[in-house]
Amino acid sequence: MFFALAVVYLRFQACIACRFLLALDLSFYIRKFSVSFENLNLNSSILKALEDAGYTTPTPIQAQAIPEVMAGHDILASAQTGTGKTAAFILPALQRLNEASESKSRGPRVLVLTPTRELALQVTEAASKYSKHMRRIKVVSILGGMPYPLQNKLLSQPIDILVATPGRLIDHLQRGRVEFSRLEMLILDEADRMLDMGFSEDVDTVCAATPASRQTLMFSATFEGNIAKLAQRLLKTPKRIEVAHQQAKHESIEQRLHYVDDMSHKNKLLQHLLSDVDLKQAIVFTATKRDADLLADELFAQGHEAAALHGDMNQGARTRTLTKMRRGGIRVLVATDVAARGLDVPGISHVINYDLPKAAEDYVHRIGRTGRAGATGIAVSFASPRDRVNLSKIERFTGQRIEAHVVPGLEPRRSSSSSAPKVTHRKSSPYDNNRSNASRSNTGAPGRSSAPGRSAAPGRSTGGYAGNRTEGGYAGRSGRPDTRSAQSNGPRREANGNTTRSSSGDKKTPFLFG
Repeated sequence: MFFALAVVYLRFQACIACRFLLALDLSFYIRKFSVSFENLNLNSSILKALEDAGYTTPTPIQAQAIPEVMAGHDILASAQTGTGKTAAFILPALQRLNEASESKSRGPRVLVLTPTRELALQVTEAASKYSKHMRRIKVVSILGGMPYPLQNKLLSQPIDILVATPGRLIDHLQRGRVEFSRLEMLILDEADRMLDMGFSEDVDTVCAATPASRQTLMFSATFEGNIAKLAQRLLKTPKRIEVAHQQAKHESIEQRLHYVDDMSHKNKLLQHLLSDVDLKQAIVFTATKRDADLLADELFAQGHEAAALHGDMNQGARTRTLTKMRRGGIRVLVATDVAARGLDVPGISHVINYDLPKAAEDYVHRIGRTGRAGATGIAVSFASPRDRVNLSKIERFTGQRIEAHVVPGLEPRRSSSSSAPKVTHRKSSPYDNNRSNASRSNTGAPGRSSAPGRSAAPGRSTGGYAGNRTEGGYAGRSGRPDTRSAQSNGPRREANGNTTRSSSGDKKTPFLFG
């Protein structure tokens, strides 16, 4: 009996000891992962700027990358879009700039290479915001689409941080207008995207012009293939950081799928979504630049505050469009994938994939424009029967199935979904009245000359479309005859080689609402 009581007592004490050790272990992890910016030993001027911006706790990528960068290590990092990776390299770069340079040359001390102009502008804005309380920090961006005389003037002055796209930077390198003798840190942001866009040789050329003693940071969505080879060439025993893989679920983003029968059905669904009162600002992604222009014009004529954004617009027009959207002057931005990386507008509540992207990875970057910095968002994708392969690739890449939804009265005639789709409803919006009152004549919406940030296509009215599509565009846009009128035989062939017909066999004109 005594022995049994002793065993029970010892077990009780062991249980208490285990609980105590567990409490110690949990407190250790709480202390380890509850990191504040003050714990990262950042300069007080940087901390003040972070406080002004409302940031107190670093994101996981920031908490892991900043100490390693400040310790002088090369970094190979991957993080899900919208996790704060820009600050993960800008903050330690500014910390380094807090110390005076030994070199007296005018070249930059930090170089950031980005694949797109939009991402470059975002990085420039972040560097300026976090350095606003530091003394004499000069941040310069060198991008395509900007006038050379202005860039020449900027490069002739002492620079601390240079943010550039590879193509334009190569131009200035070849002309001898920029030199890297005092460069201390090279940062490749969205390195995988740069390689996808064909900048591999340009990246090698730029890196060859920088000192071998530099510290190199590489941020990429993947570590495989060409990125691994590039890292081998450029990085010296890098610290590898992978906070959240691209396949990680976007917990803050509700993903929906709508099956569409044809262009008419797709356009009606788009109108339904844009009329939702809960939609604050949206990005609508199209497959081509021409489609972005056409759809933005038609939405504007329907009464929506809409504009286009794509690579054929000059930098001034692109900047004006993005500025207007950040200020709330644009509710619907119709864009190509040029905006999928680097565009950060807090008010974006919806992302609509009017056309599915060809690459599954681009889907992740597209929907990452919403649900950022702790907010929630909705991502809606349209898919026709011919999009089955692309849709399967996206679902395999993300590791999750996109649930199909239907709108009462706009159900598809045929559905590729094996399960019953969800029914979605919307709240009425003041834009319903705007659309009903919008002019549909060739003269366009009242008082409108062109969509914001760009001019109308030559010979084309800025409001709606007249007539059917011709070889050169639409009837009335050129003097050529309408070779694809409604009376012509056979279905219209679209750019991707597929054909579209309505249920009665009539051809559909793209983006023609009504």
